[in-house]
Amino acid sequence: MRSKITVVGAGNVGASCAQLLAQRDYASVVLVDIIEGLPQGKGLDLRQAGPIRYYDTNVTGTNSYEDTANSDVVVITSGVPRKPGMTRDDLVLTNMKIVQGVTEQIVKYSPKCIIVMVANPLDAMAQLAFKVSRFPRNRVIGMSGILDTARFRTFVSMELGVSVEDVSALILGGHGDTMVPITRLATVGCIPLSELMPADKIAKIADRTVKGGGEIVALLKTGSAFYAPGAGAAQVVDAIALDKKRILPCSAYLEGEYGIKGVFVGVPAKIGKDGIEQIIQVKLTPDESAALKKSADAVMELVKIMKL
Repeated sequence: MRSKITVVGAGNVGASCAQLLAQRDYASVVLVDIIEGLPQGKGLDLRQAGPIRYYDTNVTGTNSYEDTANSDVVVITSGVPRKPGMTRDDLVLTNMKIVQGVTEQIVKYSPKCIIVMVANPLDAMAQLAFKVSRFPRNRVIGMSGILDTARFRTFVSMELGVSVEDVSALILGGHGDTMVPITRLATVGCIPLSELMPADKIAKIADRTVKGGGEIVALLKTGSAFYAPGAGAAQVVDAIALDKKRILPCSAYLEGEYGIKGVFVGVPAKIGKDGIEQIIQVKLTPDESAALKKSADAVMELVKIMKL
């Protein structure tokens, strides 16, 4: 039997994620949104792409959460996107109301699902979904680190003129200005990045990565990134639905790991059919550890604003 995947939010991020999942052809996909006709139209469009792209995925567009019942994985992309000059932190109270309502509906109709959070500010929204759902921590995952490392890998490949497939990187911390690129662990074809690029260039790439979302917002002017976030969410779903046991950087609820407790923050984790199956603890330098704790504190400030 195929898995059932629900994507909440039929905007650019949700539709991009749904398209990638449809092309995977291993699960039925439900696209849900409050706007009448939007998910139905995009769902039908995706079905009609099947004969061209050679997939038989059943894509359903709906305005009713009843149609999402018994989903195995639910991806939450709904919320207000960032606008020029707006930080992820500015979004917290607006998107809090949206994500809370969505999570309540998810729990009602799919009490055994795994939640993948994409809505911003991502770590805080993951914490909200964790609180509202009362799911165990392994069943609420924030997509963030996958996107952040993808941006870093892209910039490295552009600078060196190499395939992104050969670039490996790790970024920890919250999905925002306090994220922590662990550049000393970055490699290209198993060769340390430090042997291929001067330190000042690596630092510039790390800084561009931290500001990567804002760079796209400034260029688009009327929206935010969606292709890469959609792809990141699909990668998490792949790891869960196919039980791939991927080691991926994602936002997870920490209970003492890295000396941090009671907050969602980006760390490497093993992702499989049970969601987060193991949190990987990397030995950090004192400076890296301090930066990660500072990032966790920044997420906690948002959590306090929401009064969770």
